[in-house]
Amino acid sequence: MSILRPFRALRPTPERVAEVAAVPYDVVDRKEAFELAHGKPLSFLHVSRAEIDLPSDVDPYDQQVYAQAAKNLAHLISQGVLIADSEPAVYVYQLQMGEHIQTGIAATFSVDEYDSGQIKKHEKTRKAKEDDRTNHIITTKAQTGPVFLTYRAVPEIDSLVTKITQTEPLYNFTAEDGIRHTAWKVTDCEALVKAFAEKVPVQYIADGHHRAASASRTRAKLRDEASEWTGNESANYFLAVTFPDNQLKILAYNRVVADLQGRSAAEMLAAIKTVVPIRDNAPAEPSQDGHVSMYLDHQWYDLDLHELKNKAATPADKLDAAVLQENVLAPLLGIGDPRTDERIDFVGGIRGTGELVKRVDSGKMAIAFSMRPVSLGELMDIADAGQIMPPKSTWFEPKLRDSIVNHDLR
Repeated sequence: MSILRPFRALRPTPERVAEVAAVPYDVVDRKEAFELAHGKPLSFLHVSRAEIDLPSDVDPYDQQVYAQAAKNLAHLISQGVLIADSEPAVYVYQLQMGEHIQTGIAATFSVDEYDSGQIKKHEKTRKAKEDDRTNHIITTKAQTGPVFLTYRAVPEIDSLVTKITQTEPLYNFTAEDGIRHTAWKVTDCEALVKAFAEKVPVQYIADGHHRAASASRTRAKLRDEASEWTGNESANYFLAVTFPDNQLKILAYNRVVADLQGRSAAEMLAAIKTVVPIRDNAPAEPSQDGHVSMYLDHQWYDLDLHELKNKAATPADKLDAAVLQENVLAPLLGIGDPRTDERIDFVGGIRGTGELVKRVDSGKMAIAFSMRPVSLGELMDIADAGQIMPPKSTWFEPKLRDSIVNHDLR
């Protein structure tokens, strides 16, 4: 079974939702967050990335950042921009990007199910990022960014959700990036709760591993500090939006590396040719599974990984990103741990391959790798096997907006 728990959301008024709702905290850096929120006092980036309201020399992980976030959240509440629902509900949340539409359910989900592995993960998390969101949740006393979950589609749930979307929405706005966000509040949600309990045996984290891990750590900390703990407290649940798997869209997550380890471009090309077959004049996007497009010295090359993939033993090891890491990035470019090595950066597919060309041609980076998108089937197979994908393997679009709903732990 999967617990789908209605909750009393802390959310924007319909009149202000377009001004408040913001991109997720972790898809922009400090400078981008500042620019997006500049002149927009209601933007939720003032809560999710509160360092933008402090001097630039303040460390983003400093405690005063979290205090500022709590202050900014309290201000939005006191001004009536955010309101607390008087009754528990779930929220059907639909995103439209061009012709692509996906419709999920925003609710709270069981930390116990996450801890036990019933809500499955496929990525490792970094302690510093866990610390960041844990401190943010504890200081603001709210979960302000939803985890992005998915489950194998269930026709009965699809039918219930479709009926809800035929009613008048609570929110309906188009963000500045052209993505339409529509949400329906559902107080009569027993049928949805029952369907999840009976028809959804497991769920998968599509995006938001650090948010989920931080919710678990927050619950553990509050439980340890409490004089008594019933198990019904709000912190036993975390905010998420869950979508049927057949509606999701995964884009590539590309790689750029800052230098060639002292080699010239010709020397690096020769070294890579000793490992994998290379074809000149390749397309910027790989045309099929087992191929990676590489940009080096103003040219695109095709790397054929098929032979190496066939030697890999597990579903995780067979991913293009894993094969590239094991055979090229680590031995030839010195990227031993892509989670911590500052010489490598990751570029979401939404930015296009033009961004890769720009970074290399500008001299900021030396080489780029354009990846094929991972399939949701690959993701689920890896999670089911209890394995971990290489970091930054999936880029989901469209992105959920922060503060469509918030989970107030008070």
